[in-house]
Amino acid sequence: MTSKHGPLAGTALLEALSLTFGPSGCEEAVAALIEKTVADVADEIVRDRTGGIYAVLRGTGKGPVKRVMLSAHMDEVGFMVSSIEDDGTLRTAPLSARDPKILAGQYVTVGDGRRLVPGVIGVKPIHLKEKESLPAYSDLFVDVGANSREEAEKIVKKGDFGTFRSDFVRFGQNGRMLKGKAIDDRLGCAVLCDTVRAVKESGEPLPFDLYAAFTCREELGISGAGCAAGLIRPDIALVFEATAVADVYGVDPTRRVAYQGKGGAISYADRGTVYDRELVSLIFSAAEKNGIPAQPKKYVSGGNDSAAIRRSGEGVRAAAISAPSRYIHTASNVIREDDFLAIEKLAPAVLRELAKEGTER
Repeated sequence: MTSKHGPLAGTALLEALSLTFGPSGCEEAVAALIEKTVADVADEIVRDRTGGIYAVLRGTGKGPVKRVMLSAHMDEVGFMVSSIEDDGTLRTAPLSARDPKILAGQYVTVGDGRRLVPGVIGVKPIHLKEKESLPAYSDLFVDVGANSREEAEKIVKKGDFGTFRSDFVRFGQNGRMLKGKAIDDRLGCAVLCDTVRAVKESGEPLPFDLYAAFTCREELGISGAGCAAGLIRPDIALVFEATAVADVYGVDPTRRVAYQGKGGAISYADRGTVYDRELVSLIFSAAEKNGIPAQPKKYVSGGNDSAAIRRSGEGVRAAAISAPSRYIHTASNVIREDDFLAIEKLAPAVLRELAKEGTER
């Protein structure tokens, strides 16, 4: 995608990606935006049968490493319409881990990617509740402004997708904080787009083929990443994500995953995999050599596409670099812009280190 000043990049690209509709299983609009963004610099654009899209830069083939995969998932947390009630409200099934207590009253979009309808998540009013309790997901419904099943069926269908509808906002001192939906993992998608452009425009081909893989359905069990790794057969994979930081008041310091403002968080392990130690060391070395802030992810938690990639084929050396994010899986993911920009600098620096050292077992 381009603006009047040229291709979107950096925070402007992140904003455009954040605002795009793309819950798990309905990532087509995100893929289209990504393809427009990288088509002028990629040597090849490849698609798989799940909807994943790959921007390929061909290397010289002179190094021991033949293929390096960068991975970020396009999908965001969402839901699917499971039934339409007689009063015109929608019942839904979650397509990702969701906390019901943060959903009531949220503004949402429902549709199939082309047909998009606004709505609001509703719940029985508190004064009608028999007892005080937090709502369960089954207590929630989506109000699209219809008064009957027949009226609702004119604008929505069973099987339609839905997700948050949320503005992208700067706030805090000097506008350093960024808030938006789907920063998990449109941030990773923006990093991959900008990294492909940076490598291409450097005029220095890498010794290996580079695949920037924009995967589907991470929130539904990382199925898209498995397909991507099977197609690419990488020697090395770098996964770019957002991670729940837990650096807020009331959280014991020993349980804080990372800190905002200290750069990308580098994982040693999470609930899905243990990462390649030599590759993790190379990432920290690249950060130090280039004066780029980076930090270890201090808590073994969460998971990402690495779990599927790592165990594909004969096994893949993998590492993950994540932006510390507050309020993940809500309508208002919050990151610091300088963490995002640090990761954008770190990605090509790591590729240069891989090219220089020809790291391979």
